[in-house]
Amino acid sequence: MARVCDITGKRPRVGNNVSHANNKTKRKFYPNLHKKRFYIPEEDRWITLKVSTTALRTINKNGISAVLKEARANGNTLV
Repeated sequence: MARVCDITGKRPRVGNNVSHANNKTKRKFYPNLHKKRFYIPEEDRWITLKVSTTALRTINKNGISAVLKEARANGNTLV
């Protein structure tokens, strides 16, 4: 199961752990993802999406229908 947001497309980023002695070792920064069910009244069905907290805020602000419409317009095939 890939750690990718279904709406924003956020993925893990690569960076460094930096010690007090300035030693650098590779690490990953994972997006803050949550599995969430959304009800779409136009289609009268529930969908489950893996979304980041940023995407959740966008859905709360604009509504799930508007966000899905914009994601489909941007070529998101997951939605």
